[in-house]
Amino acid sequence: MAALSVVVVSADREVWSGEATRVVARTTEGEIGILAGHEPLLGLVAGGEVRILTTEGSTVRAQADGGFLSVANDRVSVVADAASIVG
Repeated sequence: MAALSVVVVSADREVWSGEATRVVARTTEGEIGILAGHEPLLGLVAGGEVRILTTEGSTVRAQADGGFLSVANDRVSVVADAASIVG
């Protein structure tokens, strides 16, 4: 299965980066799920939880407030005003 390269950053630091099979995030247009091969996308983060299913099968949960989400060439970047790992 193809993997996504994912990075979650806040205004002052990198919060998480790694390989994933799926990313689910809330945008101003609604919740979106991203898999490998997704069309290029740029969306506004609406605030809330970003769920990342890693290639190892674990789920990383990050709280992201404000900012944007970018998808291109199996790379997902969540650039938030404020972000942190939850639990």
